[in-house]
Amino acid sequence: MSTPALWDRFRRHLWVGESIGMRLDISRMKFEESYFDSMAAPIERALRAMAAIEKGERANRSENRMVGHYWLRTPELAPDESIRTQIENTVRQMREFASKIHDGRIRPQRGDGFFVVLVIGIGGSALGPQLVADALGGPEDVMAVLFLDNTDPDGIDRVIAELDESLEQTLTVVISKSGGTAETRNAMIEVAAAYKHAGLSFAKHAVAVTGEGSELHRKALAEKWLATFPMWDWVGGRTSVTSAVGLLPAALQGLDVEAFLAGARECDAITRQVDPQSNPAALLALMWHHAGNGHGEKNMVVLPYRDRLALLGRYLQQLVMESIGKATDRAGLVVEQGLTVFGNKGSTDQHSFVQQLREGRNDFFVTFVNVLRDRAERSAQVEPDVTAGDYLLSFLYGTRAALAENGRESCTITLNELNAQRLGALVALLERAVGLYAELIDVNAYDQPGVEAGKKAAAGMLELQRRLLAFLREHRETSRTAEQIAAGVHSSDEVESVWQILEHLAANPDHGIRRIQPGAPTEAQYQAM
Repeated sequence: MSTPALWDRFRRHLWVGESIGMRLDISRMKFEESYFDSMAAPIERALRAMAAIEKGERANRSENRMVGHYWLRTPELAPDESIRTQIENTVRQMREFASKIHDGRIRPQRGDGFFVVLVIGIGGSALGPQLVADALGGPEDVMAVLFLDNTDPDGIDRVIAELDESLEQTLTVVISKSGGTAETRNAMIEVAAAYKHAGLSFAKHAVAVTGEGSELHRKALAEKWLATFPMWDWVGGRTSVTSAVGLLPAALQGLDVEAFLAGARECDAITRQVDPQSNPAALLALMWHHAGNGHGEKNMVVLPYRDRLALLGRYLQQLVMESIGKATDRAGLVVEQGLTVFGNKGSTDQHSFVQQLREGRNDFFVTFVNVLRDRAERSAQVEPDVTAGDYLLSFLYGTRAALAENGRESCTITLNELNAQRLGALVALLERAVGLYAELIDVNAYDQPGVEAGKKAAAGMLELQRRLLAFLREHRETSRTAEQIAAGVHSSDEVESVWQILEHLAANPDHGIRRIQPGAPTEAQYQAM
C-alpha cells in the first residue's frame, strides 16, 4: 500500500479519546473496509449483552453469579442499593485504614510505624496489584511494596530475606477470595512463621482481603487481625484490580486511588457507546476476532514500550486467556476457543524475537502500547536533537513498519502519559474488550473450570504422597522401587506420578525419605529413614 493510501487509512481508523488521554490505531490490521458492515449485527448483540451485564444479569451462568466489576468504579450503576453501599463503604474504610497506617494511628507491635507492605496472593489477587505498583510506584512512595505470589520455598525465602530487619515494620496483606487458595495459604503460613521467629505476632501485622465467611475471613476475625476487607462473588479475581484487591495495596503505597478509579470510570462511559467505530473496546474486540477468524487462530503479542508497563503482558495473559480459553460455548457445544497472549517489553525484547515476527511464522498480531510523555523534566540529548525517548518511539514505529512491510498485522494503543488516571482507563478498556470478544464468540468469560481441574489434580497428587509416606514408614526396613511402592499403595496405574513424588521427597530433608540406590526410574530405590 502506498504512503498516501496508508495515511488515508490511518486517518479513517484512528480512534482518539482526548478525555481519557488515549488513542487506538487499528489501521495496520488487514481488514477490508466492508468488515464493519459484516460484523454490525454481532457487535450490536455483544454491546447489548454488556449493557445487560451492567444491569445485573447473571452472566456467569455456570456459577449463577452476576458480573459487577464495572460497579466498583461507578457504584450508582449497581442493581441493588445494598451493593452500592458495600462498595462505597469499602472504599471509604480502605482509605481511612491507609491513612491511619500512614500517620501512625495504627502501629506495628514494635517500632513507630509500618513502612513496608507485603502482599500475598496469586493470579488476579497479585497480577493486578503488581501491575499498578510497578506502573505507578517509585522511590517517593509512602510505603515500599513487595509481593509473594507462589508456593515456591526459594521464592518465599528470597522475599523474607529482602525484608530482613524491616519485618517488624512490615504490614502483610493476604488476598484470597475463597480463603483456601493453597499457594496463598502456604506463603501466609511461612510468613507467619517468620514473624514468630522474630518474636512478633503475625495478627498484629496482618490484613485480609477475602470473601465474607471464608476460611481466611474466619481466621482473621478469630485472631483479631488489624482489618478485613471484602471480596464479592460478583467480582472475578482477574477483574478485581479496582476492588480492595488492587486499591488497598495502592492506597498503602500512597498512589492516587481516586484518579485510578476515575480513569476506569471515564473509559467505561466511552466504551458503552453503541457505535462500534466510536467505541475503542468494540474496535479491539473486533480486531481480535478478525485476526483469529473468530477462533483465536493467531496469537496476540503485547509490546508495551515503557519499562513501567513490563507486567502488562502477564496481566493480560490471565485477563484474556482465563476468560477466553474455554472448551465449550454457552450452549454446551465443544468449540475449544482461546486467544494466546505473549507479553514482552519494547525495545528490550524486540532484540530477541522481532526476527521471527517479521520473517518467521505469520501466526500472530501485535498490540503495541506507546506512552507519549517520556518524563516530567527535560531529557539529555544522546545525539544532537535526539533523546533516549526519541529512540524509544523510533524503535516502536520502526518495528511496526518493518512488520507491516512483511504483511504482519498490528494495532497501537497510545497514552498521552502514564499516570493513575491513564492506567485506570487502560485497564477498563482491556476488561471491556475481553467481555465484548467473549460475547462475539459466545463463551462464558467469567468462569475458569480448567483452573479448578488443575487444583483437583494437584489435590490428588498430595493425597497420593500421603499414602506413599504412610507405606514407606510402615515398611521402613526395606527399600523398594517406584513400581513396587506404587503396587504397595494400589496405584500401579500411576507409577510415573509415584516416581516424581519419590524423587522430590528424596531431594529434600522434610519427610525423611532417601534414595537408597540411584539409577533409572525403573532401578532407583527409596526408603524411609
